[in-house]
Amino acid sequence: MSNDMPGARRLPSAPLADPALVAAFRQCAVANISDNLERLSAAVGLRPFHAGGTMAGTALTVRTRPGDNLAIHQALELIRPGDVLVVDGGGDVSRALVGEIMKAIAQRRGCAGFVIDGAIRDADALARDSFPCFARAAIHAGPYKAGPGEINVPVSIGGMVVHPGDIVVGDGDGVVAFPAAIGETLLAATRQQEEKEAAILRSIAEGTYTGSYAKG
Repeated sequence: MSNDMPGARRLPSAPLADPALVAAFRQCAVANISDNLERLSAAVGLRPFHAGGTMAGTALTVRTRPGDNLAIHQALELIRPGDVLVVDGGGDVSRALVGEIMKAIAQRRGCAGFVIDGAIRDADALARDSFPCFARAAIHAGPYKAGPGEINVPVSIGGMVVHPGDIVVGDGDGVVAFPAAIGETLLAATRQQEEKEAAILRSIAEGTYTGSYAKG
């Protein structure tokens, strides 16, 4: 099958997002980013499996059939420092798509994290590491490696559409993604909300809170 046919596409990676912008979003809470996307962008059902900390980077997307990770192995060859490997596994949790070895490969190549709409394994090893990994479940059963699969195509992650080159941010609340083109505007709105919420928390601590509206 040709590499430009649906089911086998291998498209070039999108440009990396501005590192300074990505670093700024790494300091933001996913909940606040989500609020300023009108609460319409959320990967439902994914949770962190790593030791903690915020993930931010540029989406390198993979779509594979449930339980098969051939395309993920191929995508690892394309990883650039700052990429987040975003895998649409159809939400299937019957077989793990990545584990400790694939994590180590990606980490060595500068990958900023994994977002897996499917299962992982070696959960204990991943839990001891700060390398960000978000997934739907953990299971010991390993994957098939037959394909098909696609790389750098739009994917659906827990109901959230992610395009190659989107900025992806994850923390203890989950994962959000958005186009890099709106990053500066979104960052300003998110920071404004953070300042407002900090003021509300101060007023609560001081006993002067009057019930002002807060998005949180």
